[in-house]
Amino acid sequence: MSARTQRAPICVSFEFFPPADAAMETTLWSSLERLAPLGPHFVSVTYGADGSTRERTHNVVTRIQRNTTLTGAPHLTCIGASRGEILDIARGYWDEGIRHLVALRGDPPQGQGSYQPHAAGFAHASELVAGLAAVAPFDISVAAYPEVHPEAASAEADLDNLKRKIDAGANRAITQFFYDSGVFLRFRDRCAAAGIQAPIVPGILPITRFAQVLRFARACGASIPPWLHERFAGLDDDHDTRLAVAASVAIEQVQALRRHGVREFHFYTLNRAALTYAICRALGLPCVAQTPGATRTGVRA
Repeated sequence: MSARTQRAPICVSFEFFPPADAAMETTLWSSLERLAPLGPHFVSVTYGADGSTRERTHNVVTRIQRNTTLTGAPHLTCIGASRGEILDIARGYWDEGIRHLVALRGDPPQGQGSYQPHAAGFAHASELVAGLAAVAPFDISVAAYPEVHPEAASAEADLDNLKRKIDAGANRAITQFFYDSGVFLRFRDRCAAAGIQAPIVPGILPITRFAQVLRFARACGASIPPWLHERFAGLDDDHDTRLAVAASVAIEQVQALRRHGVREFHFYTLNRAALTYAICRALGLPCVAQTPGATRTGVRA
């Protein structure tokens, strides 16, 4: 790959979760303000496993839509609502001017065990995507699992499910986080061989706390390479060094994928801006200066 190709600009998007209290809300909006000048393609806002954050997700996304020029993308899931209720939410988003959605099956509420579809709801994410696409021409993102969804019968069945979501009308797939670039590249090749032509966007999770990432990985089936354990060994109480190592890991990961033609990246921010901002700037993403009162890519109260 040529040096010119390696220097080609990247496109980023950021994920946030709805705040549970006033302090977390302050952190969220401060993070949005910090990251806005990077000009993300969109910023997504997650949805509670049992639909419990539905109202908070809606409030954050509509505030983004009304008070900023960022593109908000609320998550919608199949959990805890009928088809009619979900499609009514989608219509409301469209009326608010929201054009991007992230469509997911969703995880069952804690303690429920295995996933059980709502009696009058969408059973699978592919059905949800088809329903949303019938409401309006949304730009729809879906989830993909380079290391296979924990509940999938096989890697082939998981890939078939992704293809159904794309064929139903999804515009792109955003992957679960991973730290072995080879895992993503092999998955991308398998997607292409299966006839999936939509972009496969790697999900990047900067590591603020290694123990937390280990918990996330156990929950979603992501692998943690031995070299990553070695990088973070002994750094639990060394905050500054830990963040420096975290930044270098993410930068190396993105650079490795850029060498293979990847240009879009989705960052799981955990509502914290500093590390993601530093990584993006180190990768050469320009920062658009904000003039007083400007809202072209900024946030206003």
